[in-house]
Amino acid sequence: MNIGKLPIVLPQLRTEFGLSLTAAGWLAAAFSALAVVTGVFVGIVADRVGAMRFCLFGLFASIGGGLLGLAYPSELLLLVSRLIEGVGFLAVAVSAPALVSAVSAPGQIRLTLGIWSCFMPAGASLCVLLAPLLVGQNSWRPLWWLVLAILAASLGAVMAQRRHYAGIARRRHEGMADIRGALQQPAPWLLMLAFAAYALQFFAVVIWLPTFLQEQRTYSTGAISLLTALVIAVNVPGNLAGGALLHRHIDRGRLIAGASLVMGLAGFGIFSEALPDPLRYLCCLILTGIGGMIPVAVLSSSVVLAARPQQIGTLQGLYLQGSNLGQFAGIPLIAAIVAANGGRWQSALLVTASASVAGIVLGLLVSRSGK
Repeated sequence: MNIGKLPIVLPQLRTEFGLSLTAAGWLAAAFSALAVVTGVFVGIVADRVGAMRFCLFGLFASIGGGLLGLAYPSELLLLVSRLIEGVGFLAVAVSAPALVSAVSAPGQIRLTLGIWSCFMPAGASLCVLLAPLLVGQNSWRPLWWLVLAILAASLGAVMAQRRHYAGIARRRHEGMADIRGALQQPAPWLLMLAFAAYALQFFAVVIWLPTFLQEQRTYSTGAISLLTALVIAVNVPGNLAGGALLHRHIDRGRLIAGASLVMGLAGFGIFSEALPDPLRYLCCLILTGIGGMIPVAVLSSSVVLAARPQQIGTLQGLYLQGSNLGQFAGIPLIAAIVAANGGRWQSALLVTASASVAGIVLGLLVSRSGK
């Protein structure tokens, strides 16, 4: 929610602070740029510091960044607060899986990490749904306060459960040996690239849909919010289904390849003008829903690929770097191709189809690696 809250209120922020399009773009891209540059390094720090301490640091940083944006609102401080919130998000995202796996029964880890992987679509879709109720012409602050309250509750809940994570907090990190052990394998790099290919397709649809509904179908703001939130929300059952299939020992590489194939076929339907709008929207739901199996297939692999718990954060950081690389590079690429073709969104199919093929190939390579 803390990451997903900003794109919804960009129009209000631009009006209140007189932000140019360039400044608004940097504000929106600050987190993705941070993750692309520092993801794996944040994961390494998490492994060195300890998952419990780094998770608490991340929650404190998220709260501090949000309070800074509220207390001293200005163009510069909004950007600074966004970067602080991004650091907090990364800290939690790379450390929490180690905590989840540490307190899960050995036979249930794939299921619990499947539940954990829902955090992004669940929070983002909730923000989109709540925005029309909380955000008015100049009232972006209620959404900030709501997210801060939920962050504070999360911090209290994690601190109350600290005793359960004492074992993992005391384990010794072996320095460069642990880092090399995590990153010298080929499988994590294949999975990182597969995550990037997935993210490119997912965000192409999430970005395309509101623009299409507003500019070419003139839907109301409320209808656009609801339809967009549903497209994001169906990613959650996809995450859970992926976790259940992995729990039944379905090969993760084949799961990635199969989901990438469905995403590619759905992409053809989405960007095809020959289909009626209801079927094109159904293809959006299929793409994000079935595609939801990929994040859990990637993120849960850290428990399998890490020889020691102190390597999990490094792998999670690498995967987040890949996910944000797909988002950060894919959205401008699609926009440039669409603009070069006279605003025809069908031309985006070239990018999404290429990403789908890449995901299939990478998934099959992961399967061949036996991981």
